[in-house]
Amino acid sequence: MQRESSATDEAYKYLQAVPNPDGSLTRSDFLPTVPPTPQLIDSDSPSKKQLALSKDIPLDNSNISFLRLFRPTKHTDDKLPIIIDFHGGGFVVCSAASAPFHEMLASVSAFTPALIISFEYRLAPEHRLPAAYDDAMEAIMWVRDQSKEVEGCDPWMKELADYSNVYVMGTSAGGNIAYHAGLRALDADVSPLQIKGLILNQPFFGGVQRTLSEERLRHNPALPLNVSDLMWLLSLPLGSDRDHEYSNPLIGCNPKIRRLPRCLIRGFEGDPLVDRIKGLVKMLNASGVQVVAKIDYGGFHGAEIVDESKLQELCLQIKDFIYSC
Repeated sequence: MQRESSATDEAYKYLQAVPNPDGSLTRSDFLPTVPPTPQLIDSDSPSKKQLALSKDIPLDNSNISFLRLFRPTKHTDDKLPIIIDFHGGGFVVCSAASAPFHEMLASVSAFTPALIISFEYRLAPEHRLPAAYDDAMEAIMWVRDQSKEVEGCDPWMKELADYSNVYVMGTSAGGNIAYHAGLRALDADVSPLQIKGLILNQPFFGGVQRTLSEERLRHNPALPLNVSDLMWLLSLPLGSDRDHEYSNPLIGCNPKIRRLPRCLIRGFEGDPLVDRIKGLVKMLNASGVQVVAKIDYGGFHGAEIVDESKLQELCLQIKDFIYSC
């Protein structure tokens, strides 16, 4: 028991979060946040070339506080595919304004090219799952409503959005959210949106039984197993274990899975989640879903945040996936 308590304490320190008696968390900046860049910024440094414009749009509902919208800086007269994105952070930390996710999406927006909407969903444990999935559906409905608004439509959306070419994407916990949002959207009235695919970048899934990759990489610095366990403890409904359907999609296979659109699923052999990601790919293939699986023999969880070559791979794979239809 003492060893388990110590592992939990270490996990809180890793997340730079302190649990409060009321069940909430006091968070510090696990990842620094950055403001949007709605206009071109002059810079003499080629390394600081601005790839995309971005702006925050406050929302008037009680769940999602704002969204961050990205568009390429390079002018285009063509309508662009829409990517609805959800950030990582184990459902517990980080934001749509976190610097690594902001920079990643600016690159994806520029190189795809695409119009990207990143939503600020509610975090656990203050808002346990399925709160993030509820917010994800609100995000999809916001995009749907933009297509119908004449006076209130955002100018960037009016100018660039191709509502017939929509993708739902997420990284880590955001990949989990994108997966569940994709399932929910199957039975929702999202017309005239046409969701053409899901992009699951190192999606965060779990289970009670440890996988070989979890055991092999339990002490890896990018996503230690005790941190992963704490994230699930804080985010799943009270009294649930990691075999809950939100965590483990291989338990009690959802019959709606066969209706999912094509999926791009990315992973790294150096990620403790890789065996679960491979299991998801196998399950989707068995259900008749068209899957493009990109499992890199190098890398680690979140590698594209610190490795420029991995970020370039991500951008190229997303572009190929979207424009190969």
